[in-house]
Amino acid sequence: MSYDDMAFDEFYCSESNTRLTFLTNQMQETLAGYSYTLVHEGWLELLYNNRMLTLQKGDLMIYSPGVQIRIINGSKNYHSACLMVDEQAALEIPSVRNVVHTAYQPIAELGRPVIHLDEQQAAHFWQHMLEIIRYQRSNHRYLHEALRTLFTQFVLDLMDVMAQNIGPGQVSERATEQFIAFMRLLTTHFIEHHDIGFYAERLHITTIHLSRIVRQVTGRTVIDYINQMLLMEASWLLQTTDLSIAAIAENLHFSDQSSFGRFFTRMRGISPKAYRMEK
Repeated sequence: MSYDDMAFDEFYCSESNTRLTFLTNQMQETLAGYSYTLVHEGWLELLYNNRMLTLQKGDLMIYSPGVQIRIINGSKNYHSACLMVDEQAALEIPSVRNVVHTAYQPIAELGRPVIHLDEQQAAHFWQHMLEIIRYQRSNHRYLHEALRTLFTQFVLDLMDVMAQNIGPGQVSERATEQFIAFMRLLTTHFIEHHDIGFYAERLHITTIHLSRIVRQVTGRTVIDYINQMLLMEASWLLQTTDLSIAAIAENLHFSDQSSFGRFFTRMRGISPKAYRMEK
């Protein structure tokens, strides 16, 4: 399996070892999707939003769009499965709307994106993921619908586990809907609009209320989301195009190249020029 094989449409699941997992370092910086990684054997060390985490057998990690992640180290026997869903699919398809809760509840209420499953639960979700992989490789006439159904079942089972381990969520349905509406707007307008006021006005709520909703649902700020979306887009353009840094700054509606450079260096810890030379 190569890096190019990792591209996906709406849903994608694959098994992974240490080598393939390190390849995801090239993806996560520009990945606009949710992912669920279940460790089957071994361990993995990673930097998640500038915080060191160690994943071990039975750990299920939930990744949400816009969070910085970097693989640091892994055991030779590391073996996992990763289920990914496109961000727009998660926000637009009613049957998978609950992915928002399952992606953010552990982060907001436990302060970390990892749930440890017992042996029976881990085996159940492992078989879930293998079933999705089996369908992906088939010539099923209704493959898209089948994958959507399998993913929905995965989410429902995960919500059940979370209700047992964490308890009922503290986020209201209204707050969740407003957060989803914010994310829809953000994915469409983040390039032109970097200020919280635009999104609050479009949602017909105050900036304070929008900030409270995003913090309640995700534990993060509105500015975090805007900055991470800009960072992912900038990283993508630097890695995949020949546009000048000045042109990228202009395309992303920064006032000038210098302000873009300061933003990128602060967020990524490396200058745009140095980052481009790494590709």
